[in-house]
Amino acid sequence: MVVATIALLSGGLTNAAAESSPLVVTADLEGEIDAATSAYVSQAVGRAQSEHAAALVVLMNTPGGFSTSMDEIVTTLLNSRVPTIAYVTPAGARADSAGLFVAQATDVVAMAPGTNIGSAHPIAASGANIGGELEQKVVNDAVARIRELASSHGRNADWCEQAVRQSVNVNAEQAVGLHVADLQANDLPALLAALDGRQLARPHGETVTLDLAGATVQNDPMPLPLQFLQLISDPNVAYVLLLLAIFGLLGEVTMPGAILPGVVGGISAVLALVALSSLPIDIAGALLVLLAFVLFVIDIKAPTHGVLTVGGILSLVLGSAFLFDTGPVGGIGLSPWLIVAAALASAGFFGFLVGKAVGARRRPAYDMSVPAVRPAEREEMR
Repeated sequence: MVVATIALLSGGLTNAAAESSPLVVTADLEGEIDAATSAYVSQAVGRAQSEHAAALVVLMNTPGGFSTSMDEIVTTLLNSRVPTIAYVTPAGARADSAGLFVAQATDVVAMAPGTNIGSAHPIAASGANIGGELEQKVVNDAVARIRELASSHGRNADWCEQAVRQSVNVNAEQAVGLHVADLQANDLPALLAALDGRQLARPHGETVTLDLAGATVQNDPMPLPLQFLQLISDPNVAYVLLLLAIFGLLGEVTMPGAILPGVVGGISAVLALVALSSLPIDIAGALLVLLAFVLFVIDIKAPTHGVLTVGGILSLVLGSAFLFDTGPVGGIGLSPWLIVAAALASAGFFGFLVGKAVGARRRPAYDMSVPAVRPAEREEMR
């Protein structure tokens, strides 16, 4: 009885201590910044606010991503009622390109040893330089944004401008020395201990003091639906799903009753629509891809002997190269090897169908109105 009473009391004390200790919520910003990442960060901020957390720590390791998703995350972090901390971790991690903008939007930027930050020069969706007056326009816009984010948090806006204009990049120690990052920490407990009691001047004018001593850390993992959305929202995966949808549905139309091509095409079409809805589509690229498959279908139906298929392959390659407009900061386009593979697969698939169609046209036509003569009738006629 005494043992049970002691156990209950100790359990109650433990629960009371957990309830009285500050809460720190962590979110993993891993990989490319996209629509799923934006929704995930928004969810994590919402949870931290609803549970009155002492801080939200965003564990970062990103090469960059879509500028539209980056803008959404920056807006979410700037308007968070809970103090936000960007922690570039583990060793070997980076906060490059769009990741620099996200980091500078937080109240505190911390880095683990062996990490780096920077390289935020605007590029085209294909990964190439933009060039011309358009490059000047997007660079100036990005510079204005990064300077505002850095200066509003008391960081080195001049260096951040260099990261945009010249793609400079520094390691953790250099970042702290240049005041691009606020501190270096070996791990999360060391980071929280170093920040306990620090006063933060937040962008909205208020000053808060971080109370992180003995904090309870709870990770807010990305939900499975968002993980799946992130998987299929990769431009290369979405592109493959689009091709499977088109090949499957056309295969079912040209070979009625096969069933499997229709099932694969239907499922792929639904997934492709979901993925493409979260990606910035370039209208010109989409129209060229659509034109390619229109030419393929016409070549199957009309006696052009493969001429339109060649034109369709050229249209497919050009359209694929410009299909996704990922924005000026850390743009991510389709893999050139995937485009080549798609062109070869299309040539093989539709070349086969065109060959079948040409062979069918060369067969002699039969007059179905004349009844066929049976062998026995031929003997009698002799």
